Amino acid sequence: MSGSGTTAGDDPLQTAVWRLRSRGCWTDAAALLTSRAAEPAVALERAGLLVERCLFTCDGWAEAEDALRTAEAVAGDDEERGGAASERGRLAYAATRLGVRDRADEARSALGRAAALLAPTSPRRPLLDFRRGLVAEHIADSPQAARAAYERAHAGASAQEDPLLLSFTWQQLAGIALREGEVAAARNGFAECLRLREELGYLIGTAPALAGLADCEEEPEAGRLRAEARRLFRLLGGVPVWLGSQLSAGVPAQPSPVGTTAPDATAAPTGTTAPDATAAPAGTTAPEPTAPAAP
Repeated sequence: MSGSGTTAGDDPLQTAVWRLRSRGCWTDAAALLTSRAAEPAVALERAGLLVERCLFTCDGWAEAEDALRTAEAVAGDDEERGGAASERGRLAYAATRLGVRDRADEARSALGRAAALLAPTSPRRPLLDFRRGLVAEHIADSPQAARAAYERAHAGASAQEDPLLLSFTWQQLAGIALREGEVAAARNGFAECLRLREELGYLIGTAPALAGLADCEEEPEAGRLRAEARRLFRLLGGVPVWLGSQLSAGVPAQPSPVGTTAPDATAAPTGTTAPDATAAPAGTTAPEPTAPAAP
C-alpha cells in the first residue's frame, strides 16, 4: 500500500485486508492487523483504515483516534511521522467536512507538518497532495489551489502506478471541471474513475463514481447510472452515508467528502447490516483484488 508503508503484491494478509476494505468492512480489516500494531507501518495502515471508516460512515471516531495515537507513538523516523501527520490531517478534515466538529485548523496544521517531514521523493507525497487538495477545495474554498494539488497528486499516482489514488484524482478533477462548465472533461474524468474502481473491485467507491458520471449525462442514461448507484448503495448497507439523500432524491451528486474516497474494518454504519465481504454485486464478478494505496 503506497502511502501507508505496506507492501502489495501477493501478500495474503494485504489481499485479505483489501477484500474487506473495498467492501466497507473497515473494522474487520483493521482487526487483521491488530496483532502487529506495534510495527510502525502496520500501525499506520490500521489507523488509515479506521479513518476511512469515519469518512464513509461518519462513525467510529474514537477508535480512529486511538489507532492514530498508536501510529504516532510508534513512528520512528520522519517518513513514519509524516505519514501519521497526514492521517491526522485527514481525520481532522473528515470531522470538519462531515459537520462533526470544526477541526479545520488542525487539518491544515497536520498536513503542513506532514509536508515538512516527508522528503520530496517520498512515496507518500502524491497522497499528501491529494489530501491538501481536499482541504483547499472543501474547507478553504479555493478551487484553483485544489486543482493544482490534485494535478500534482495525479502525476505522482501515475508515476507510482497507483490506480486507486488515480481514481480519486480523476474524480476530484472531474468535479471541478463540471462546476466550471467543462462537461466533456468532467465526463472523461468520471468515466476513468469508474473504470479504475471497477477494475480494482473497489465497491464502496463505485456508487459515487456512477453518480458523478450521471451528472454529465442526459436522460435516460443519467437515470440508468443513478439507478445502478442506488443499487450498489443498498447492497453495501448504505455506504457512503453522505450519498444516500442525493440518490434517494434523484438530484445531482455533490462533491464527496472523501474525494471518492476518498486514503484506510467491519462494523457497518449504525442501523445497517454489514455487507458480505466476499460477495460481488449481483450479476458481476469481483476481480481478484490487489492492495492499492489508501487515500
